[in-house]
Amino acid sequence: MPPKHFQKRLRINHQIRVPEVQVIADDGKALGTMPTYEALRLAEERGFDVVEVGPQAKPPLVKIMDYGKYLYQREKKERGQKTGKSTAQEVKTVKIGFKTEKHDLLIRAGQADKFLQKGYRVRLELTLRGREKQMADLGRKKLEEFTKLISRPFGTDDPIKRFPGGLGILIKPEKK
Repeated sequence: MPPKHFQKRLRINHQIRVPEVQVIADDGKALGTMPTYEALRLAEERGFDVVEVGPQAKPPLVKIMDYGKYLYQREKKERGQKTGKSTAQEVKTVKIGFKTEKHDLLIRAGQADKFLQKGYRVRLELTLRGREKQMADLGRKKLEEFTKLISRPFGTDDPIKRFPGGLGILIKPEKK
C-alpha cells in the first residue's frame, strides 16, 4: 500500500468544482444529475458531506455520506487486514543460557507454551559464551531437555542447529 501522502485523496464538498454531478444518496438511491450547489444543499440538510467517488465519469459521480466515518472505517479495515496475517508469520524468541537453572527453565518453558497457544512460531535459543562453545554437545542435550519441559504439543521442521552465538531450534504449534 502506498504511503498516505501518495494516496489519492477524494474531493469533498466545496473542493468539487464542476457545475453538474450525478448524485447517490446516503441510503444508496440514485438521485440523478443535478447542479453541484444543489447536491451540497441536500447533503447539508442531512448533516453529511458530498464526496466525489467517480471523478472520471461524465458528469462526475458523488455520494452523500459522512466522510469522517468513511475514513475511520477504511483505516480500521486496513489495520485489520495487516494484523490477520502477522500472527502466523511472526516468530517469538525464548533465550536460555548454558548455566540456566531448572526453575528458570520452567518459567521460560511457560513463556514458550503461551506463545504456542497464541499460534506463534517460537525460536528457542541456547546462548554459549567463551569456553562454553567447546561444549556444544552438552548444550545440545540441555536444549533437548528444555524442549521436553514445554507442555504444549509442537512440531519442528529442522533439528537443532548451531549458529555463531550458540544453538537454536524453531518450533511451531501442532495443528489439530
